[in-house]
Amino acid sequence: MPGVTPKQSDTYLCMSVRLPVDDEAYVVDFKPHASMDTVHHMLLFGCNEPSSTENYWDCDEGTCRDKSNILYAWARNAPPTRLPKGVGFRVGGETGGRYFVLQVHYGDISAFRDKHKDCSGVTLHLTRQKQPLIAGMYLMMSVNTVIPPGEKVVDADIACHYKRFPMHLFAYRVHTHRLGKVVSGYRVRNGQWTLIGRQSPQLPQAFYPVEHPVDVSYDDILAARCVFSGEGRTTETHIGGTANDEMCNFYIMYYMEAKHAVSYMTCTQNANPEMFRNIPQEANIPIPVKSDMLKMTHGHHEGDFYSLLSKLLGEREDVVHMHKHKPTEKAESDLVAEIANVVQKKDLAREITNHDERDDTILLRDRIHKFHRLESTLRPPENRHFSLQQSKHDFHIEEAVEWPGLDLKLGQVSGLALDPENNLVVFHRGDHVWDENSFDSKFVYQQRGLGPIEQNTILVLNPSNAKLLHSTGKSLFYLPHGLSIDKNGNYWVTDVALHQVFKLGTDGKEPLLTLGVALQPGSDKNHFCQPTDVAVDPITGSIYVSDGYCNSRIIRFSPDGLYVMQWGEETSLGRAGPGHFHIPHSLALIPDFSQLCVADRENGRIQCFGLETGEFTREIKHKSFGRELFAVSYVPGGLLFAVNGMPYPGEAEPVQGFVMNFSTGEIIASFIPLRKSFEMPHDIVASEDRTVFVGDVHARAVWKFASTEKSETVVEARLKNKPESTDPLKELHKQPLVQQASNTGVSFVLITTLLIIPVVVLLAILVFIRWRKTTVYGADGEHKLDSSSGRILGRLRGKGGGGINLGNFFASHKGYSRKGFDRLSTEGSDQEKDEDDGTDSEEECSASPPPPAPSSS
Repeated sequence: MPGVTPKQSDTYLCMSVRLPVDDEAYVVDFKPHASMDTVHHMLLFGCNEPSSTENYWDCDEGTCRDKSNILYAWARNAPPTRLPKGVGFRVGGETGGRYFVLQVHYGDISAFRDKHKDCSGVTLHLTRQKQPLIAGMYLMMSVNTVIPPGEKVVDADIACHYKRFPMHLFAYRVHTHRLGKVVSGYRVRNGQWTLIGRQSPQLPQAFYPVEHPVDVSYDDILAARCVFSGEGRTTETHIGGTANDEMCNFYIMYYMEAKHAVSYMTCTQNANPEMFRNIPQEANIPIPVKSDMLKMTHGHHEGDFYSLLSKLLGEREDVVHMHKHKPTEKAESDLVAEIANVVQKKDLAREITNHDERDDTILLRDRIHKFHRLESTLRPPENRHFSLQQSKHDFHIEEAVEWPGLDLKLGQVSGLALDPENNLVVFHRGDHVWDENSFDSKFVYQQRGLGPIEQNTILVLNPSNAKLLHSTGKSLFYLPHGLSIDKNGNYWVTDVALHQVFKLGTDGKEPLLTLGVALQPGSDKNHFCQPTDVAVDPITGSIYVSDGYCNSRIIRFSPDGLYVMQWGEETSLGRAGPGHFHIPHSLALIPDFSQLCVADRENGRIQCFGLETGEFTREIKHKSFGRELFAVSYVPGGLLFAVNGMPYPGEAEPVQGFVMNFSTGEIIASFIPLRKSFEMPHDIVASEDRTVFVGDVHARAVWKFASTEKSETVVEARLKNKPESTDPLKELHKQPLVQQASNTGVSFVLITTLLIIPVVVLLAILVFIRWRKTTVYGADGEHKLDSSSGRILGRLRGKGGGGINLGNFFASHKGYSRKGFDRLSTEGSDQEKDEDDGTDSEEECSASPPPPAPSSS
């Protein structure tokens, strides 16, 4: 807010800011700047046409003239909302709004008795880099709940069938007024209730993270319950916007794959009242709230209800209104229609022939009279703060040639993983090798006489310098293969000789869990045949095993090792259909999408399946994979990494690593090592900072690769103005809004400044020369000056034939030292010289240089 002082309680003020870019961008972070001592709540909308062009305005005028989308909500000292990596709200471009509108509700203005000015607002971080996952908002809201006076417990239930593409829930927010005790939201699938979130509406009304990520698929049911108490009231309490009314809102932040993304969805009905007989008991247990959390009561209306039931629910393609107008729900549909009329500034005094309808309409009009304040739009005042940093978007992976890990003495490297501390863990075979003598025709291991490997087979390395931190796994394995690490740091490994899967603690001495029968290949529920890899769901603890070289299946076990299900079959007649495997060789668990992806090695592809059902969801296959794809790894946020195998004779596809957009399957980068060459890269693992490790079973080596991606374009739009007062917050605005170290990017402002400086200097020189020539030569000097000026300007255009000796020019003035100043060459490109001058100018700036970027190693 641009230094405002509200004059009365329950004032709603709006301001707008134009999107600082015209093309499509993505909001990836929200940071509130407000205190509940002065602000009841803030709402941020996106639209194309604000209701006002003023610096700020009373929200009674509305927020947006067109349809608006809610992007963010804050209340009661809620902390910042963090979006998952790779997730963003789409704005700008052809479909997104071009303005941000901030609405601030000042509830109790007693804090403004000193008439100070308020600068509350929210900082947005934007990026032009396309996000693979698009965020959206789903609002569940009761519109017809009545709370009888004195009633101890009143339930408001909402439920809708979901009929869209899968969405993934990552945050939720609850909202009621003072009578609300607890609000709970659930996904109901096949009669099973899965908690999305549960919170007291009297606590800070932030978007809280969903503790266990929940996916919602077609025909699931979304259900919510608000629990109220009418104690202390002497009259009925209805849903509405005044201090004496109530609300029952459950907001869900979700993300979807970009190609299926829907920005907003709502649910305002109860599609199946009978189902609430089975709602978990926790939904009716109030959450205790300390008295010091109740300093500020709720205001008399909320913008969420108004905007989302009106402008947000327009007929745009990216807006879906889940409410259905049924004849049996006429009162509810009338309510929604009336709210829409209010938003559109339509006449509410239409003729109503039915007496009950007239009463309902009058009551409704009274309740939502001030909802106009909640709609606001965005137009930026001239002194709005923006920080724009531009850089290239190319994504590139290169070997970290300074990493000494390539020189480690290892056996055949079969598995790699990162532990919870982000240390690199290597699984290798010591002095054992897998060759043509290892197994007979029935896959029984033939070299048992060698005994288990005597070396430590599990090595924990510092990822920066490859220093050995810890080692274990001695005398346990015969032919190590797959490795993964669960969220608690336990090692999960497979041994193709033993035909077993093991869970080991970090000491690695004795297995905590063993699956399979030692040295006995098989294909039933209790046996494996050369199992290749294992993955553990961090949410449910379910265990997934790829089995393997002589079976073609994925087996799911419970956390304690009980068989649950399996899927997959062998590829036949050369036709690789969905769920057909020819050596399921590597697993990557995709918790963001509740999927498990499998490197189907000999079919040269990646197949992905639903975690809970094993149903096939997608295939990723590219010609550049060649005939074999050995390993796959996933990084939260939407990046998939993979390595292929050596090409067959006569084939051109080289052995290399790949980086893919999981959402689209598109290859966005490939990479090869600079030192040595891949021989048979067997496993790959990547961290969230895009550091990649590849282990090679033939080269007996581990490579480290680092991302040299240019830092993404970031726009920070702080919806705050400098107050025209001496308020301490004024100093805050003087501080830089975004400080991001970038190895290669240069800010837009800096580039512009450095390009302008040489021009300004030359113009100053010309003016000075004109003055000198006029003084020394008189009128004749005009001709000489024109000639000199023509040469300089000609050089700037790339056409001049002469030059100017700046050294002699400055040396002619008193007090200037010519030491170290060379003649400015007139040869070569002036553009190149300008760039050099720009660098010099940057060094001469009074501002301190940016801190050195941290080492990528």
